Amino acid sequence: MAVDGATHHGPLRDTLINNRQSARGKPRVALVTCSELSDLDPDDRLVLAPLAARGIAAEPVVWDDPAVDWHAYDLAVLRSPWDYALRRDEFVAWARTVPSLANPAEVVRWNTDKRYLAELSAAGVPTVPTTWVAPGESWVAAQSGEYVLKPAVSAGSQDTGRYDLADPEHRELAVAHVRRLSDAGRLTMVQPYLHAVDTAGETALLFLAGPDGLRFSHAICKGPMLTGPDLGVEGLYKVEDIGARTATPQQLAVAEKTLAVVPGGPERLLYARVDLIPGPDGSPVLVELELTEPSLFIGHADGAPDRLADAIATHLARRA
Repeated sequence: MAVDGATHHGPLRDTLINNRQSARGKPRVALVTCSELSDLDPDDRLVLAPLAARGIAAEPVVWDDPAVDWHAYDLAVLRSPWDYALRRDEFVAWARTVPSLANPAEVVRWNTDKRYLAELSAAGVPTVPTTWVAPGESWVAAQSGEYVLKPAVSAGSQDTGRYDLADPEHRELAVAHVRRLSDAGRLTMVQPYLHAVDTAGETALLFLAGPDGLRFSHAICKGPMLTGPDLGVEGLYKVEDIGARTATPQQLAVAEKTLAVVPGGPERLLYARVDLIPGPDGSPVLVELELTEPSLFIGHADGAPDRLADAIATHLARRA
């Protein structure tokens, strides 16, 4: 669906704004979202009651609403600003203007361009092998193998496709996909398709801030989402098949190694999501590190809404 950047005030936000007077004196938290989700993603709404129980006044706020006074909030928590991908420079510039942003603006700049995967790989983190095709560069599709093509700046699996390059039609569509991104001035990522996602799925490990830094909160599993080529049809969201999962020691070790490489250290993060898929040998491989606007899936783990509220309270206490 198209995202026009306009600001809409849904009933939840209207109610919260109308109650703002009674919340004076409480810490004020902006839960940063986009205009299409002006009342927040349903999963994020689950933190509102736990925050209220802790005496914290929270409300959804659209990131590109020019009427917002970000200095009026004690903390702004990035949640669902999922329309930024085609305006990444604008989004990064905006992040630098927000006085109390979680996660911090410099982390946003680093994490919204997936070239961070090359940095993590160089630091010894097992990552999915990636070839980068810059705008204007020629790219010749292989004659076999399944690959995933996507832009280095994206959200919600936008502009992402899966190609079986042994199929001549898929090769043509893959070349067209790269050309489409190149013509738009976007960097393309070419990655082998990890077939274990079809059987074992993808594991997301969620970490939330505690008094002594990030703590593992819960894990979920996601089923495969890519069924074929991307045909250039516009869309912001894709339906995910989500379930609870128990993280393995090996997965937790990869996550810890990944988080250790975050610029400035993981201690200042409010949340982190580490997405892993088994590689060809069965060992977990990092496919994405989400530090900017990840779904946290707090509705899929007992106590997770309270842990997120505690993480927000922890960050407020640090800034007091």
